[in-house]
Amino acid sequence: MTDVVNLNQFRKNQRRAEKKRAAETNRVRFGRTRAEREATDATRAARDKSLDGKKTSPENDDA
Repeated sequence: MTDVVNLNQFRKNQRRAEKKRAAETNRVRFGRTRAEREATDATRAARDKSLDGKKTSPENDDA
């Protein structure tokens, strides 16, 4: 004999499994590790600091 299956629960479990699969593919496609994000932020901050030191005139120059 087979077990009785609650179709609503079955559908819920199917949706959950599909969402998990979609989340996994998105993590692989778009995700970056914390170290990668921090390295990018540090590089950006260093570049901005370097460029700020090379400005020839103030941004709000009234003259």
